[in-house]
Amino acid sequence: MTEENIEGTLIEKIENSKEIIKEAISKFPKTAVACSWGKDSMVVLHLALEIKPDIEVFSVLTPMKPKETFEYKDEIQKLWNLNLKVYMSDQKPIDGLWETDPDKCCDIFKVEPTKRAIEHLDAWITGLRRTEGRTRTDYEPFEESGKALTRMPGKEVSTTIMKVNPILDWTETDIWRYLAINGIPVNPAYKKGYRSLGCEPCTVLIKDTEPERSGRWAGTSKMGGECGIHTMHKNE
Repeated sequence: MTEENIEGTLIEKIENSKEIIKEAISKFPKTAVACSWGKDSMVVLHLALEIKPDIEVFSVLTPMKPKETFEYKDEIQKLWNLNLKVYMSDQKPIDGLWETDPDKCCDIFKVEPTKRAIEHLDAWITGLRRTEGRTRTDYEPFEESGKALTRMPGKEVSTTIMKVNPILDWTETDIWRYLAINGIPVNPAYKKGYRSLGCEPCTVLIKDTEPERSGRWAGTSKMGGECGIHTMHKNE
């Protein structure tokens, strides 16, 4: 899907995204925003804060993230006074694991902490976009994202955790326009020329003509794919 296939003006997309976020907050009392401190996350976070200024925010970080991301997180936390909780794996980095077994590396440092982050939630809001990569074309605004157990004291209850994707139809250009229009500071790592930010060892520079996420896990079968947090098994 190319950017030309996505219909609607930016104003229309903003309003549609806000309606999706409003619906999520209305239907699911325990809703939080997932923030990776990349450009898409910042748009979703800004939209959600306009609707609910004290909305819960969680961030899954790894020891391999660029130092700029940690510094930027602290800057935004202070600037926007976020209701933020950060999750990280208890394990220490394993040298070369991102090369020999990137799926296992992501599972340890991204997937497992994300499961902990959402286990108490009814829904979590993400910055997924259809045009961002080959693995992101078939997502829906509201999707099931696992099960939570024992949500009530003294009683085991199984409920579905919803994943909410309010900016699916935004383009890369839409994202940068929104950030510029609203004067939102961006992660300094973008100044190095990256278009999609991941862990430092797994992110390389790409040409403007290449798919946006092709710089992620370059040279592996995982190239341009997912870390796993958006493909977690429905019943996990």
